Amino acid sequence: MRVVLITGAASGLGWQLARAFHARGDALLLTDIDASGLAARADELGSERVLALAGDITDPELHARLIDGCRQRFGRLDVLINNAGITHRSPTLRTDPAVFRKVMAVDYHAPLELTLAALPLLRESRGQVAAIGSMAGWMPVLGRAGYCAAKSALGQAFEVLRAEIARDGIGLLMVYPSFLDTPIDRNALGGDGKPAGHARSTIGKIRGADWMASLILEALQQRRERLFPDRGSWLASLLWRFDERHFRLAIYILLLVTGILLLAPWRLP
Repeated sequence: MRVVLITGAASGLGWQLARAFHARGDALLLTDIDASGLAARADELGSERVLALAGDITDPELHARLIDGCRQRFGRLDVLINNAGITHRSPTLRTDPAVFRKVMAVDYHAPLELTLAALPLLRESRGQVAAIGSMAGWMPVLGRAGYCAAKSALGQAFEVLRAEIARDGIGLLMVYPSFLDTPIDRNALGGDGKPAGHARSTIGKIRGADWMASLILEALQQRRERLFPDRGSWLASLLWRFDERHFRLAIYILLLVTGILLLAPWRLP
C-alpha cells in the first residue's frame, strides 16, 4: 500500500485521481480549499485509509500540516500529486495585477514549495512527484497571460528539479494536458478577480477528468518523466515555436492533419 497526497482533491481531476488510487488500495491524504466539498468526498470514500485536511494551498502552514499528517497517520509518503490550480479569462491590459499574483501563487509557488517540504519523506520512500502543468505553458493562449506564465514557470522549475532530485531516487512526472472538463475553467477569474462572465474558447476535443487520471496512474507506474496525453496540442506547441508569425496557419494545418488521422483506417503507434 502506497501513501498518496493529492491537492485540489475535492473535484475535477483531483477527485478522479483520488478515486483511482483508492480503488488500487492506496492510502490517501486529500486537501482542498473547499472544506465542505472535501469532507463530502472523504465520506464518500468511507475508508480508514483516507485523511482529509482542508486549507489554502498557498499557505505554508497547510504544507506543514500535510507533511505532519503523512508522518503521524501513515508514517510515510510515496506519491505527491500537485493538482490544485486556478485560471483566469481576461485580456492582459484589463486584468488587475492581483489576479496575476493569485494565479502565480496557486499554480507555481504553492506546488514548488509543497514539493520542497515533502522531499525528506519522499527521499525515505524513493517516491514520486507529479505536477499538473498545461500546454498553455508551452504555447500562448489569448486571455490567459497569467495562467500561461504560471504553468510555464511550473514546467521549467520542475524539469530542473527532476535532475536535482534524481540522485535521491525520487521520480518526477510532468503532465501536460490541454482542455479537460474540470471546474478550473468553470471557476475562472475575470480581470477584476470576480468569476469570469464569459465562456472559454477551446481547440480540439475536451477530455474527461477520469480519462486523464487513468493515464497519470499508468505514467506513474512506469515512472515516466513527461506525459503528453493530447498529441494534437503537443504538435501545436511545436508549430508555434517553429514560426510564431504563422501560428494561425499552423493551427489550420494541425486541424487538417488531425482530421486525416481520425478518418484514416490506421493509427499512429
